[in-house]
Amino acid sequence: MDINGKVALITGSAKRIGREIALELARRGARIAVHYRSSATEAKEVAGDTGAAFQAELTNTTAMEKMFRALDEKFGRLDILVNSASMFSPATADDATPEHWDGQMATNAKAPFFIAQHSARLMRRSGAGKIINIADVAGEVIWPGYLPYSVSKAALIAVNRGLAKAYAPDIQVNAIAPGPVLFPDYYTEEQKQLAIERTLLKRAGSPRDIVNAVVFLIENDYITGEVIHVDGGRHIL
Repeated sequence: MDINGKVALITGSAKRIGREIALELARRGARIAVHYRSSATEAKEVAGDTGAAFQAELTNTTAMEKMFRALDEKFGRLDILVNSASMFSPATADDATPEHWDGQMATNAKAPFFIAQHSARLMRRSGAGKIINIADVAGEVIWPGYLPYSVSKAALIAVNRGLAKAYAPDIQVNAIAPGPVLFPDYYTEEQKQLAIERTLLKRAGSPRDIVNAVVFLIENDYITGEVIHVDGGRHIL
C-alpha cells in the first residue's frame, strides 16, 4: 500500500511512540486521524493543518462509536489503523486486583479489538486496509511484575491473529512487539539497565525502530497475521 493520500488512524498518538508514528505517516503524505484521551494540545499539534484530532475514552463504547462517526464525516474513508494506545501498570500475581486486571484487559485487548472492528467496516468500502497492533514482548515472555499487563498483551497477540484470519484477503492485520524503547517516566536507571541487559543487543531501541517497522508493514502487501519483534532479541532469551 502506498501511504501517500491514505487516511490513517493512530490511537494514543498525542505522545510517545504513537506520536512518532503519526508524524512519520503524515510526512509520507497520509491524512492522519490523531486519537487522544486527555492530551488535546499535543494531539492538535500532531494533527497539523491536514489531519484531525479526535478525543475518546476507548474503553467506552459510546465514545468510540462517536469518534468513528466523526472520523467518517471528516475523511469519508479509512485505510490504515495503528492500535498504539496502551495501559502499562505493574502488578504481581499476589497484589493484582480485579479493577487492575479489568483496566489492563479493557485498554490493551478489548479496545483494540473493537477499534479494529469499526475500522474494518470503513476499510471495506475501498476493498483494502492495513491494521497494525502495537503489542509487547511481555505478551510472550510474561513478566511476573506486570502479570495482568502481560496477559493483556498476550490477548492482543491472539486478537491480532484472529483478525488476520477474519479480515483476509482484503485487510492485512499484523503486530509489532517492542522491547525496551521508551521507558516509563518512573523507571530508575537501575530498572532501565536491567531491561537493556535482558536483550541480546545490550542496548535500548528508539522510536524510529518502531516507526520503521510500521511503515514496512503498511507498504508490504504480502504479510498478515505476523508479530514482528523489535526488541533487540529479548523474546528469545
